[in-house]
Amino acid sequence: MCAMFHPKDDLIVSASLDQSVRVWDISAPQQTTIEDLQRVAAAAAAATSGQQPDLFGSTDAIVKYVLEGHDRGVNWASFHPTLPLIVSGADDRQVKLWRMNETKAWEVDTCRGHYNNISCVLFHPRAELIISDSEDRTIRVWDMTKRTALQTFRRENDRFWIMGAHPELNLFAAGHDSGLIVFKLERERPPHAVYQNQLFYLRDKIIRVYDFASGTDVGLLTIKKQFSNLASGVAYRGLSYNPSEHSVLLTLTVETNSYELYTLPKDKPSEPREPSDVKRGNGANTVFITRIRFH
Repeated sequence: MCAMFHPKDDLIVSASLDQSVRVWDISAPQQTTIEDLQRVAAAAAAATSGQQPDLFGSTDAIVKYVLEGHDRGVNWASFHPTLPLIVSGADDRQVKLWRMNETKAWEVDTCRGHYNNISCVLFHPRAELIISDSEDRTIRVWDMTKRTALQTFRRENDRFWIMGAHPELNLFAAGHDSGLIVFKLERERPPHAVYQNQLFYLRDKIIRVYDFASGTDVGLLTIKKQFSNLASGVAYRGLSYNPSEHSVLLTLTVETNSYELYTLPKDKPSEPREPSDVKRGNGANTVFITRIRFH
């Protein structure tokens, strides 16, 4: 059903309806031999004579690992771009994570949540995430470390079949029954608020302030986020600043429907400080409306 090259090593991973994932070693010497030249000449001669040439010939690939654990046919498998990990998706509606070393490969864990056959699954190129799509009309984002679902994107009438990640940009593409969608997972503009000549914003789990007049950028508070982040600040989608109380409201993602209230230090510390008092509550979108009230 699927075969993919390893980004660096001489390996191929394949997925099959025989319910297995196989890792193939193609590191055999790639030197041109007399037999290779004879095979090329024979293929050229066959093409000239109008016969169908043999495009494949012999192969030097050998099976290195056989990964068994799915209960039904496996539709997709792919390598992690940098770690010795493999992810697979199958008709048993399970996403499986595998690890390998020089001598063996084994199952790490299983992500469950899809309600129909999984069509495609891949690793996020830059974050600890797994992304899968399915015939249940959803794209799901999984925390690779905790193996839990973070987000679900759904179409009403179209099954998903294929998916790809841009190697450099924050772009993903998914093919469905009616066509193709291109989407982003992370927000590229951090939550922020401007007051007079200062910009308050969240980056890398730190509430920072940038002074337009002096050009200084200072970290004020470290945020101990309770949610696995897809990227820097992605769990938070809004920031509101209260100049009277020198505090900020952070609104979290739609899935959580909650907010956090932080009081900022009066001075500008040399290093970001730990928050002393954090107030949390429920709310889809929160902003300050008066000196001591927010809505």
